[in-house]
Amino acid sequence: MRQIGRNGSIRRRGLVVGAAAALTSLWAAAEAGAGARQRTAPASSAARAPGGKDFRGMWLATVAGRDWPSRPGLTADAQRAELLAHLDTAVERRLNAVVFQVRPTADALWPSPYEPWSHVLTGVQGKDPGWDPLGTAVEEAHRRGLELHAWFNPYRVANHTDPARLAENHPARVHPDWVVPYGGKLYYNPGLPEVRRFVQDAMLDAVRRYAVDGVHFDDYFYPYPVAGQSFDDDEAYEAYGAGFPDRAAWRRDNIDRLVREMSYRIKETRQRARFGVSPFGVWRNAATDPLGSDTRAGVQTYDDLHADTRTWVKERWIDYVVPQLYWHIGFAAADYAKLVPWWNDVVRDTGVRLYVGEALYKAGDPAQPEPWQDPAELSRHLTLTERYDQVRGHVFFAAREVRADRVGAMARVVADHYPAPARPWR
Repeated sequence: MRQIGRNGSIRRRGLVVGAAAALTSLWAAAEAGAGARQRTAPASSAARAPGGKDFRGMWLATVAGRDWPSRPGLTADAQRAELLAHLDTAVERRLNAVVFQVRPTADALWPSPYEPWSHVLTGVQGKDPGWDPLGTAVEEAHRRGLELHAWFNPYRVANHTDPARLAENHPARVHPDWVVPYGGKLYYNPGLPEVRRFVQDAMLDAVRRYAVDGVHFDDYFYPYPVAGQSFDDDEAYEAYGAGFPDRAAWRRDNIDRLVREMSYRIKETRQRARFGVSPFGVWRNAATDPLGSDTRAGVQTYDDLHADTRTWVKERWIDYVVPQLYWHIGFAAADYAKLVPWWNDVVRDTGVRLYVGEALYKAGDPAQPEPWQDPAELSRHLTLTERYDQVRGHVFFAAREVRADRVGAMARVVADHYPAPARPWR
């Protein structure tokens, strides 16, 4: 998944139902013991979420088998068991949402009429795995009182540059003019209107079929810069770039159109589904733009990924934003303690909910700086956000670490901040 942005057993049915019921009654008891902006275009469903800083999510990444499945080619029963174990872990960690990556490389974890089955399931792109992972995830998450947000990557086609390795009927092979090789990968060209319409149709098929609670994009729009390489969209720019001051402005407009159009189409397809984006945590540095954050990051989403995330919030095209604030408190170039208040101010008076993306994967990693060796660092993040009125929750990257909890950082978060079970969203 976010290689640059992130630096990359089944319970029986009756037991699951019982666990969900117990979770609901535990919440009700906790609530009783405590004593018991509407958006315009498009209309927001965010207002139905309960108040307080209460969104507790985890990303469940499937690209390259990052979190699930443990390896391609497992039997359907084994894959299902691993998936349900992740959902059970979310409940045990007192979370209430799972963000499940269902379109990692222009392929699908459901029977899509637009794109082939993902190779992460069987090892062969296009091969039917014999079951429906997304349908199962939605049903079983709801049974456990969890929200299930379907996470899509709009433009990434493959983590290699050889179209011949794609399924024979893959749209990228049928339409080779849609594809740009860059940085050792294949991408759909965001500058082509037919590409933008196709990727929307492909993603909305899942929204139409399943009762997903959210549609989720991460930080990949135009690809992260690769030194010495350029993204070859010359023909598309010549055809569609007239009227823009430069190519960067045209590229930003292409991504703005994707986000704006998806916002309307999601509400048309499933009105209660919320639309969220998890961008790289720095929109622009203040040295570049006075509206930017007090940071000195090497990547700025506005300039490098052509993703104007601040505008998406201000225009209310999205229901929630989860900036990836994957740095420790005090980090000179991008201080967590400076980015939280910046994002807090960005969302104020918009009705867009702010959840903070947390780098659980760094906790205890010997390659990370000293603060990440302290199991309490992540808990300090949540304590800091309590000062800010717009922060409504956190999402942890990622499921593998939520389960393994290398140095006990997640357990510390639960002990310090999640004393009661999470409130079921449904």
